[in-house]
This record gives sequence, C-alpha cells and structure tokens, in this order.
Amino acid sequence: MAAGQDWLKLNDRDSVLVALNDLPAGTRIEDGLVLGEAIPRGHKLARHAIAQGEPVLKFGIPIGVATRPIAAGAHVHTQNLAFQPMKVNWRLGGAALPQPARRSASFEGFRRADGRVGTRNYLGVLTTVNCSATVARLIADRFRREVDLAAYPTIDGIASLTHQQGCGARGDGPNITLLRRTLAGYANHPNFAGVLVVALGCEDNQVHDFMAKAGLHPSERLKPLVIQEEGGTEATVRAAIDALKTMIEPAAAATRTPVGAEHLTVGLQCGGSDGFSGLTANPALGRAVDLLAAAGGTGILSETPEIYGAESLLLARVTEPAVGETLIELIRWWEEHARKDDGSLDNNPSPGNKAGGITTILEKSLGAVAKSGSSPLTAVYRYAEPITAKGAVYMDSPGYDPVSATGQVAAGANLVCFTTGRGSCFGCKPAPSLKLATNTPMYQRMKGDMDINCGEIADGTATLDEMGERIFDLMLRTASGEKTSSERLGYGDEEFVPWNYGATY
Repeated sequence: MAAGQDWLKLNDRDSVLVALNDLPAGTRIEDGLVLGEAIPRGHKLARHAIAQGEPVLKFGIPIGVATRPIAAGAHVHTQNLAFQPMKVNWRLGGAALPQPARRSASFEGFRRADGRVGTRNYLGVLTTVNCSATVARLIADRFRREVDLAAYPTIDGIASLTHQQGCGARGDGPNITLLRRTLAGYANHPNFAGVLVVALGCEDNQVHDFMAKAGLHPSERLKPLVIQEEGGTEATVRAAIDALKTMIEPAAAATRTPVGAEHLTVGLQCGGSDGFSGLTANPALGRAVDLLAAAGGTGILSETPEIYGAESLLLARVTEPAVGETLIELIRWWEEHARKDDGSLDNNPSPGNKAGGITTILEKSLGAVAKSGSSPLTAVYRYAEPITAKGAVYMDSPGYDPVSATGQVAAGANLVCFTTGRGSCFGCKPAPSLKLATNTPMYQRMKGDMDINCGEIADGTATLDEMGERIFDLMLRTASGEKTSSERLGYGDEEFVPWNYGATY
C-alpha cells in the first residue's frame, strides 16, 4: 500500500484511490490530480478517466464496471459503478503463501471430559421450539434471583437461548434438520458446563427424537424437560431450577488450566462493513488467523454470499481438489437460491455498507475474504457441521451475522472475532465475541462496544503485521477469561439465530 497524507493507493494497477479523510473538492492528489467533487472518507476517487463499460480495479482486481464515463478526480460509487458478473477463472490450489514457522502458544481453558476445551464455563437453557421460549426466559430469570453465582467465580453465568422455529415444518425437511444440527452443537459445546433443554411436548422437533438422532443422552450435564409432561409453566420452572442447581457444583469445580492454542477455534465475522474493512481490520485479522494456524488452531470463514466474486482467492488456497469442489457447489447453490427468491447475490452490500464506501458485492467480498489470512484452506463444511480440521477452514452460511455466527459456534467455535466499520453491536453466548474497529473515529465514538482499534493502520501508527500480533495476543487473553466489551454489556442471549431456509407450513 502507498499512502499520501489523505489518500491510499492499494495497487499500481488500480483505477481508484481511497480517501483516508473527508476530502473537499479542489484537493490536489498525486501527479497533479485535482478532485472535481468532495470525497467522503473511506470512499473511492478516480485516479484517471474511466470509460463507460470499463472495469474498475481496486486491490488490482475488478470490483465492477463504470456505468457512465468517470472523470479523473471524480467520486466513484453507486452513481457510476455497478456489479457485473466477471468471467470465472477458478484454479484449485497453488496460491497459499508461505506461512509463519510453527509456533508455540497457549491459553488458560476449561478442559472437558472428552478432551475439548472451553473458553467459558456457562450453564445453558436451550429450547426445542419457540413455544417453550417464554418458559426458558422465566427459568433463567428465576435462577438468577434465587442463585448468587458470585459465590461461584468459575461459572460465567446462565445463558437462555431461544429461537422462532421448531414446528410447522416437515420433520425430515431442511428447517428441522438445520435446527437440530445447530441445537446439538450448542448442547454439546465445551463452553457449557451444563445444559437444560426445554420442550413444549407436541412440536415437530420432539426433544427425545432430536437428542437420540444427535447422539445426545440425558446426563448430569444435559437434561430435557417437557412442559406438557411437567404440568405447565410453574411446575416446569420449578423443576428446571432444581435441575440447574444440581449442575452448579460440577460446573464450579471446573478450573482453568494451560492448554495449547490448537484447542482454540475462532469464528471470523464482519458486519457493518465500510471502506476501511478491507484495508485495516479484515487483513489484520487475517494475519492473526495465520498465526493461529501456525500454532495449530482453527479459523472459520463463513458468509457465502459475502465471498461471492472473490471465491477464486479461496479456491487457489485449497489443499486438495475435493475441498475446492465443495466450495464451488456451495457457490452454485447460492446462485440458484437467490434466483428462486427473484434476487441476486449483488443485493448485498447493505445501505450502511454503501454509506461507508463499499459499492459492489465484488468489492465487499475482497475485504471479507481477507479475514481468513493466506494459510492453506484445509476443509469446507456445511452449516453447523462439527469442525475437526485445523488451520483455515470454511463453513457455509448466510451473510446475516447472527445466523452465521450461530452456525460457527454450533460447529465448535469457542471464540468469535467480529470486524466492523459502521459499529455493529454483537455478542454470541456461550462464545466470547471480540469487536475489531476498522477506523479510529468510529472506535472513539463507540469505544464501549469495541475491543481493539485497527484504525491505527490507516492512521499510520501500526502495521498490519503488528496489529495481527496484537489481535492474536488478545484472542489468547480472551480465551483465558479476559472479558470482552460485549460480555461486559450483556450481549449474547438474543443473538442466537439458527438458519431457516426451508418452507414453513
């Protein structure tokens, strides 16, 4: 990257520069270039005249085509730049960069009986169906009133995670299948010391059928309750409190011990992205993921609609053809899925993304893929499938952050790193969520919600490599128990949103 005082050139081939500050009309840029209009910070300006129909390059890669002639020094955005499907040139493997030498890293985690490691130690209340959601909330509220968890410092609290599904769907259809896979991942998550599953009794997602098909069995740490069998709301709440109280002592007995970073699985998210996301926080997080991979850990990239147009960068990093072929299948599925909805994958970016300087899905995807670093892509998974591979992996999901992060946690993520340029507010119990700001003004404005300011890269006070080291260090400290901003603010109960793409009857 080459930076002027107020602008940034990302690649010598680029058609555009990026404004690092609000630039008024008349500002002089490189080689005598003068702005013909004001350019907001984070937005793009033309380095030279661009003809109508000509590809516009950023990062040295086309991000769309000019919809009309663009003068040198003009604002390049939705008024003159549009998405256009590019010729696919998929090459499988061969482009993963040399990785950092294998390194030793560790954190203080909760080692579970099956050998997996938790970064938190929660008690949880899950629901099979929306009809048991209110009872689950009542259980958690009553438990907090009756039990002072401050007396048990190793227990992080109780999380009550409800949803809108569980009935009105084919028992063997995609709604119930995805819901059950997601619930199973949470019920068995290493960040839960004990889990109560609350059912109504007559729903399509029958609790005992769900548990049996997921290979889950009632135990001291996993107990089902059925409202209709217990005798209604009050009786169920009372039985639930009694059940949860039996889980307290085993949960309190768990202690943190040193474990290797190979036990750290990090979900990678970006939301409320802006023109700085692909320049600062996302590539810095990518550097941290490379360090995590070198230490034997796992980073999960997701949000398939938000890698669209940049999937070739991932395909070039696959370790074997079958991995790339699975990713291509997902891309094709999403194209068809969008067509069935009379839509297009270019419906993304959102209005907030555009206000922040992102114009097309191609531009957004280039930044989103940067979160995964440059390590080899070792595996591709379906939504909420248990992840066992190490290094950089991919899990299919929508681009909607709560749905995507829910799938990553169900798949085994015990930590989430979430980059944001506009200022997303997010948490996802039982996994702690780190918020990485892409720019300093937003970080200062929303400091209470952010954990680290990657805007220092654009400010010139930190390099991508330095920020990557800081993020990796923060991952380890957070995994060891240091609270995130979203945890201190109480986020995480409402952000449990399993994916639902099937018909509801």
